[in-house]
Amino acid sequence: MSSVTVDHIPPHSGHDEHAHHHAPTGWRRWVFATNHKDIGTMYLIFSFCMLLEGGTLALLLRTELFEPGIQFFQPELFNQFTTMHGLIMIFGAIMPAFVGFANWMIPLQIGASDMAFARMNNFSFWLLPVGAILLTTSFFVPGGANASGWTMYAPLSLQMGPGMDFAIFAVHILGASSIMGAINIIVTILNMRAPGMSLMKMPLFCWSWLVTAYLLLAVMPVLAAAVTMLLTDRHFGTHFFNAAGGGDPVLYQHVFWFFGHPEVYIMILPAFGMVSQIVPTFARKRLFGYASMVYAICAIAILSFLVWAHHMFTTGMPVTAQLFFMYGTMLISIPTGVKVFNWTATMWRGAMTFETPMLFAIGFIFVFTIGGFTGLVVAVAPIDIQVQDTYYVVAHFHYVLVAGSLFALFGATYYWLPKWTGTMYDERLGKWHFWMTMISFNITFFPMHFLGLAGMPRRYADYSAQFTDFHQIATIGAFWFGLSQLLFAYIVIKSARGHGAPAAANPWEGAEGLEWTVPSPAPYHTFVTPPQYEASH
Repeated sequence: MSSVTVDHIPPHSGHDEHAHHHAPTGWRRWVFATNHKDIGTMYLIFSFCMLLEGGTLALLLRTELFEPGIQFFQPELFNQFTTMHGLIMIFGAIMPAFVGFANWMIPLQIGASDMAFARMNNFSFWLLPVGAILLTTSFFVPGGANASGWTMYAPLSLQMGPGMDFAIFAVHILGASSIMGAINIIVTILNMRAPGMSLMKMPLFCWSWLVTAYLLLAVMPVLAAAVTMLLTDRHFGTHFFNAAGGGDPVLYQHVFWFFGHPEVYIMILPAFGMVSQIVPTFARKRLFGYASMVYAICAIAILSFLVWAHHMFTTGMPVTAQLFFMYGTMLISIPTGVKVFNWTATMWRGAMTFETPMLFAIGFIFVFTIGGFTGLVVAVAPIDIQVQDTYYVVAHFHYVLVAGSLFALFGATYYWLPKWTGTMYDERLGKWHFWMTMISFNITFFPMHFLGLAGMPRRYADYSAQFTDFHQIATIGAFWFGLSQLLFAYIVIKSARGHGAPAAANPWEGAEGLEWTVPSPAPYHTFVTPPQYEASH
């Protein structure tokens, strides 16, 4: 956290001086958008639509699982729902939401006038709806959508119908979008910071995204390679993963998880950055251990490349490899623990207030820590062999991703919404949204730990009667959780339409950073003259 003095012309001047640069209006403003705020807004709207689609699929799954026996969906369709829920949530909802925040906030936080490559920014967004349409329409092709799990494991994915090809092309397109977004973010952060802002004075949200962008550049091509080999196996007679032709199905798992594990951190590091912005603001204190937070982010990113095969303990790897991946996985908990410790130390003896962003940040720390502990449990190879592919794993990664990524996204939305809309959101409804989300989330996913320990396999449409009670509790919680997000949409739309108290330039007493020096809502052209940044940690 830093004290900021801004030496530049009064806040409105960037807007007034360039009044002749009128913002384009109507559909052209959005289709040909090059302004980072407009593109950020489109990313956020797109990701929320995908969240609703992926959430609807999840509720269909939970509806089928309310009672044992096949109730509504045949297992083939159930598997399509499972697979597409995962793909849509990861590539359609969580990742684009974080990129939307990056587009909106990074230029404001570093005092840049826009992103480095404005037209590429537009292109990287418009690839997303194309990928989303491919994923969604794959349900309607002969044979239905990809049903091989979001990981698309061979040899099952080699036997799917054309819906599998739709998924492969969608992943390619969404991956290309991510790579362009990452290049844009890296160049913007490294080249466009305000005079006086060194890397070690940057807000932690920018640091978390800089590291995340490098991770994206490193691993998205690996995913592209994996699905391209699937494609050639399916249609061009290659045998990369086909055992009958001398290929190795386990090779696919190695290549996929070399992407897949850093991907988990791509979806959590920006959340760490968001929480690191929110906690100091509402604790009225500097962030404890800024430098150690930066080093922890970098350490997590590096270690994430060394643990991919902890997803593969049951593939028959030698015990030496199991030990390597087991200890490597445990090692990651150290920099992660440093972050949790630093957030707690920031709150310690601070003048805390509990507005909605702070509630979500504290909720994030609580539930993410549970997800981290269950991650340590499944890192132990003998335990993992027992709970592999059970609901214990489902509970673990939903505590990390839903509670982790999503809670941070909600908190950051409430935190920066006044800056985006110029209107304060409804605090009472925001707190209702938090408590409904927090309670219903735990009702949904906590019982899954017990289901997994009792041996309930994941991705099954049917189950033994002994598992009924926990499944029914989870289903009730899931519907409550899903409906709670409609309240969130209402709160945001209400604020965007100007229904609420006007927001000051700095609506949060204690918020520091360049984004709070410009008016609310942030003018169309911000920082036309770079601000002079002076800060001390």
